[in-house]
Amino acid sequence: MRSLEQLTEELLSLPSASRALLAEKLVESLEFDADPTIQAAWTSTAKRRRDEIRNGAVQPVSGEEALAQVRQLLGQ
Repeated sequence: MRSLEQLTEELLSLPSASRALLAEKLVESLEFDADPTIQAAWTSTAKRRRDEIRNGAVQPVSGEEALAQVRQLLGQ
């Protein structure tokens, strides 16, 4: 049986579209005790943002780049 580290390494080597689908399925598999209305709103927002990236309406930035932009705005 593969360790969690081995499985993680293998999964991270998948193409980004496959990782996105896997992430979606993993999140859906979690049990949440959240208000269904709030959960539906978050799901809708996440899918809209995913679609905006897929159709090229927006360009994603890495977490490092986003933090650098925030730090620059804060004058750090």
